Amino acid sequence: MTVKTLTIIIPVYNEAPMVGEAIVRLHQTAPPEGVVRDIVVVDDGSTDGTGGILLSLAETIPNLRVIKHPKNMGKGAALRTGLEHAKGEMILIHDADLEYDPRDHAQVLKPLLEGMADVVIGSRFRGGTAHRVLYYWHSVANTMLTQLSNMLTNLNLSDIECCTKAFRREVIEAITIEETGFGVEPELVAKLSQLEIDGAPLRIFEVPVSYSGRTYAQGKKITWKDGFRALWCIVRYRFF
Repeated sequence: MTVKTLTIIIPVYNEAPMVGEAIVRLHQTAPPEGVVRDIVVVDDGSTDGTGGILLSLAETIPNLRVIKHPKNMGKGAALRTGLEHAKGEMILIHDADLEYDPRDHAQVLKPLLEGMADVVIGSRFRGGTAHRVLYYWHSVANTMLTQLSNMLTNLNLSDIECCTKAFRREVIEAITIEETGFGVEPELVAKLSQLEIDGAPLRIFEVPVSYSGRTYAQGKKITWKDGFRALWCIVRYRFF
């Protein structure tokens, strides 16, 4: 059996109440058969004790590496740093706040492992998995942003803001991430839609993932300002 290598990148900012459980849960979830995995956690300038928790975990989890930003720079910046330290043939982005289940990773990676896809994007709305019921207007905004993105990119995605995204290494390395914050999600989709490998468009797949969203009281960080930024990013990175 051919062994594939996978790097999971986790951007983290002030997640002390949840990050320990999130990393342990990921560590205890075995990768797919034939996959060797390492985990790169980027501490994006946390000030709530997250850094100490991550360093303690790194002492007991041999495949865990922790990279620290001296100050908070944003999710996009954390992903750039994570990619600089990634070693795997495949790259998967995961969150550190328990909203996403690492048991979904096997299904997300399957199209890559079977050679069918260059990119796999998770969807919280594509059916078949558990989805916590939360904010109606968040759902409306996400639907509107996704539809606008689809119209401009000619893709038929259902959830451009889903954190879970997996790539062949050469694909994500062909993209220069410019956004420092949450705008990185629509930026990636816009740039992937225009990228070609050997003269052919990327093979982009979408896979359902479960979602246990959290409330603002539990530390949710995205706000209406990020929605307007996403709108600008959809237009900017498609045309400019």
